[in-house]
Amino acid sequence: MFSELSRIVDQISRDKGIDKNQLIESLEEAVMQAARKKFGQRRDMEVRFNEELGEIELFQFRTVVDKVEDDQVEISLDEAQALDPEVELGDDIGSKMENVAELGRVAAQSAKQVIIQKMKDAESDVIYEMYKGREGEIVNGIVQRFERGSIIVNLGRTDAVLPASQQMPRRSYRPGDRIRAYLLEVKHTTRESPLVLSRTVDDFLAQLFAEEVPEIAEGVVKIMGVVREPGSRAKIAVSSSESDVDPVGACVGMKGSRVQNVVQELQGEKIDIVPWSPDPARFVSNALAPAQISLVVVDEARKTLLVVAPDDQLSLAIGRQGQNVRLASKLLGWNIDVKGEQKYAMSLDEEYQSLLAVEGVDNKLAEKLYDADITSSAILAGSSVAELMELELFDENTAESLIKAAAEVPAPDREEAGEEEQEAVVEEQGVESADLAGKTNAELREMCAAAGITGVSKKTKDELLAVLRDAEPAGGGDEVEAVD
Repeated sequence: MFSELSRIVDQISRDKGIDKNQLIESLEEAVMQAARKKFGQRRDMEVRFNEELGEIELFQFRTVVDKVEDDQVEISLDEAQALDPEVELGDDIGSKMENVAELGRVAAQSAKQVIIQKMKDAESDVIYEMYKGREGEIVNGIVQRFERGSIIVNLGRTDAVLPASQQMPRRSYRPGDRIRAYLLEVKHTTRESPLVLSRTVDDFLAQLFAEEVPEIAEGVVKIMGVVREPGSRAKIAVSSSESDVDPVGACVGMKGSRVQNVVQELQGEKIDIVPWSPDPARFVSNALAPAQISLVVVDEARKTLLVVAPDDQLSLAIGRQGQNVRLASKLLGWNIDVKGEQKYAMSLDEEYQSLLAVEGVDNKLAEKLYDADITSSAILAGSSVAELMELELFDENTAESLIKAAAEVPAPDREEAGEEEQEAVVEEQGVESADLAGKTNAELREMCAAAGITGVSKKTKDELLAVLRDAEPAGGGDEVEAVD
């Protein structure tokens, strides 16, 4: 069992990187447990590894007595003097027991289990010490096998696991394939693989660029932030500590060689390299490129950015399923709201603001009402329930409550018309046709509402002009219903 033990210990120590003394201690402990299984727990025994003979020796110690009552802990004087002539009564004397190879099958199996466990513990310690300072690095390995969706990767000295949750979507491997991954975690355990890999974390992309771009390794170009949707798209913000070094150009490389190497490693994941800026307005404009940005409103207190883009650039700024603005928001750490120029201009309109002042009307509903030519609280208040029901936005009770709430909202002030002029929009003598023709539909409806004329939300401009020209002065608070 233990023949050529020294040679075996030396070989295991070299192959596994385990300290030789640690291996010997494990062997001694295993033999001790096996001996106690065979001889019991009461004996005072000791195990030693004899390097000269290359074997493990087992000794028991007993007390020298005149009359032996318990041979497990006592030895007679005559028997003791046969081992050591100078021994006296009361002394403890040690004697070598039988060959440990003859401890029996059960004891040997127990010793084997102890040795295996001790070796696992020792190997785990070695692996942990070897890799604990390498978290965050990229490692290279070979795909060994698959276990419940995870990939077991051989790194040379040990195996690592690439969990299913850390694998790139739509990418398959076969045993023997080479693979590069980010060392995500180093565990000090023997129950599972101590090394956990990842190909989906943001830092994997940062490390790939660090390996490809010498300026990053030298500290001239710095990576200020990375966000990814693995397998689809990523954004990386970079800055330069030297004015004559373009951080974006350094990352792109000659004819795009550097960034293409990274893209190839990530199986075609699109990468936007963004110039970093301490100014959030400039930074968000860079992050949303190639979309053109007209205006950025910064709210420092709420960490919110309102980005205004030309209407023909709006879909480009938002991206497919909101991906572009979502990644930009993560990159900046700010909430980003993107609007088209038309919507933004609408939000600044006093009439639109009066709609928002109506209780029960939020931004979403206000936009729908505005698109339906109900552009102010006055027009909403002058609408009938039947007209609002035709919009199919709410039920009858809601329509009634909105009309009542709109009536309580003050009309927006206008610089060109005083309060008296607003109250008497339609004079007894009528209004000049040229003045009415220059009004917008919204202004004509508001004039109708001020004159007490209802039921005009669906009328065309010509119909509105006819109603206003034919209208009589409103009196006694009576409403005038337009005739279709």
